[in-house]
Amino acid sequence: MSAKVLLHVGTPKTGTSYLQDVLFRNQRVLAQHGILYPADRFDAHFLAALDLMRLPWGGLEAEAVGAWDRLAARVREHRGTAVVSHEILATASRSQVGRALESLGHGSGTEVHLVLSVRDLVRQIPAEWQENVKHRSTLSYAAFLEQVRDPARESRIATWFWGVQEIPDILDRWGHDLPPERVHLVTVPPPGGAPEVLWQRFSRTFGLDGIDLDLHAERANPSLGVPETALLRRVNRAVNAVVEPAHYRPLVRELLAHQTLSRRTRSPRLALPPDVHPWAQQLAAAWSQEVARRGYDVVGDLADLVGAPPLSRWSDPDRPAERQVAGAGVEAVKALLLENVRLREEEARLHEELAETRRALDRSYLRPSYRLREKVVRRLQSGAAGRGALRVYRRVRGRSSRSA
Repeated sequence: MSAKVLLHVGTPKTGTSYLQDVLFRNQRVLAQHGILYPADRFDAHFLAALDLMRLPWGGLEAEAVGAWDRLAARVREHRGTAVVSHEILATASRSQVGRALESLGHGSGTEVHLVLSVRDLVRQIPAEWQENVKHRSTLSYAAFLEQVRDPARESRIATWFWGVQEIPDILDRWGHDLPPERVHLVTVPPPGGAPEVLWQRFSRTFGLDGIDLDLHAERANPSLGVPETALLRRVNRAVNAVVEPAHYRPLVRELLAHQTLSRRTRSPRLALPPDVHPWAQQLAAAWSQEVARRGYDVVGDLADLVGAPPLSRWSDPDRPAERQVAGAGVEAVKALLLENVRLREEEARLHEELAETRRALDRSYLRPSYRLREKVVRRLQSGAAGRGALRVYRRVRGRSSRSA
């Protein structure tokens, strides 16, 4: 059994993508220090979380089947410290939490620690709406805020939001069977501070201090400005009916949102409306008092949950400056054109490779030497492109033979 499991269950938009990227890319270095991050692909823990909670997610369900049990088995077999991390685990039900803890060895000698990273609602609320937009939503910001603030919390939006953001409730579900000293709350520093502070807090919590890790980010979940988010919502309205999720994710979410629009840093930032601030800060203050009362290990400062004061000039994403949206639109069109050029050049290269393969095979079949033909075929079989070319060539030869 693992001596210790560090189970990081959220919340979204608290540096989780960066943390998981660092852990995934540094698995070998971590293993040298007795730390296991069990993942054979970058989204392994995401798939495991989907499997644990039986969540449908854009057609990934088939890939997720059995993922949690496989991950838990690797954790149980490890003799040192193991880390499990994904932010959507925050919304797991009590029965799902029970299954997760038991499968990781809780109650059988393994020391399980719960880690929850948290950020103020002043930033979390607009960030959660933006995440919805990046996942095909067309809901306006005003409608999102209305559903989130509805005391009944009966809508799908409200159910999800509070499931992954209501700090005391998440700690109730995940930490009710753990002593408070094994429950760690990592607070995200206020905006404007040194970016390395959050990593230092994560490093302390996960026992990574003193380990020489590559901290260069390859995967992240960057934020968008007001006009960029407004543009993306309009794109969703236009393409949701005709673009399948398998194509939407690489083209819209990754290429347009993450790789293109997120680089426009001079746009107005998405923020909470000034009239909503008092409600959000009052709620955060109540949460902070409850966390302090329970005696959890706080890595950072509960004052970080208060949030920054309202912006002096708030930009409404439902009524953006059209000139700014147009500028973002030009950048989006440029990115799509460049991607189209890249794909056309790649297609031309593959066509030329196929043609050269056919010429080489034709030449080899005209010669009497079997060894030469065998050499060409073996060389082609050594690569994916060559194997594909052979299949095409054999189909063409087969049709030619039948027609003759």
